[in-house]
Amino acid sequence: MNKKIVNRIVMGVFLYGIFVVAVINLYPDKPEDMDWQDREAYNKVQISKLELGLHKTNILELLGSPDITEAKRNNDKEFQVMFYRTQHMQADGITTEDECTPLLFENNELIAWGDNAYQSFIDG
Repeated sequence: MNKKIVNRIVMGVFLYGIFVVAVINLYPDKPEDMDWQDREAYNKVQISKLELGLHKTNILELLGSPDITEAKRNNDKEFQVMFYRTQHMQADGITTEDECTPLLFENNELIAWGDNAYQSFIDG
C-alpha cells in the first residue's frame, strides 16, 4: 500500500477521534434536550443522589424544569412540590403525577421526595 494513503487513513482516524472526544466533553446533555425515555432514566439516577436541604435552584440546574408543579402558602411558610417523570405508565402522550417522583420544598429548601412527600404537601 502506498505510504501516502496510509498516512491519510491514520490522519483521518486521528481527527475523527479528536472530534468524538470533543463532542463528548464539550456538549453536555441537558434534561430538556433528552427524549422522554432518556429523561426518565436521567431523573431516576439524579433523584437517587439528592440530599435533604438542597436549594430549589440546585435542583432546577440538575433536573431542569419539572413536568408538573404545585405550590401553596401556609402561615409564614411556602411549600412547593415539583414532579419529575421517572416511570412510564400509559402511552397517552401526557405526563401524569403517577408517572413522576414528587420533590417537596419548604421555603425553597428540599425537605422530602417520593410518594410520602406529596401526601405531606396535601396534608400540610
